[in-house]
Amino acid sequence: MKKSKVDYQRIFMDILNRKFPHKIEECSRLLNKKSLSVLDVIELNKKIFGLEDEATEAFNQSHRSYSRSSILQILDFQKKNKLNNSQTANHFRMSRHTIAKWKKRYLS
Repeated sequence: MKKSKVDYQRIFMDILNRKFPHKIEECSRLLNKKSLSVLDVIELNKKIFGLEDEATEAFNQSHRSYSRSSILQILDFQKKNKLNNSQTANHFRMSRHTIAKWKKRYLS
C-alpha cells in the first residue's frame, strides 16, 4: 500500500480563499515553496489563525511529532543562532530535554 502525503498547500489555500482572503499575501512566501516542512506548517498555522489559548496550545504541543529533517533543521537553527538548549526550546515552545535528546541521537 502506498503511503499518501498530505497536500498542506492546497489545504491552507482553501482556508485562505474561503475564510481569510486578506492574509493570502502574508502567507504567499511559504505557500509558494515546493514542499512544506513541519516548521512551515506550524508557521502558516500561526499566521492564519493567530495565537491559541493555553489549553489548546498545551494539547497541541503534547501531540506534535517531528520528522528527522525537521529535527535537523531545528538543531541547525540552534547552531546558526548560537543558542543553548533552553533558548532553542523556548523559541520552538518545547522541552529543553527534547532538544538535548535530539542532539544526542542525531548529532553524535
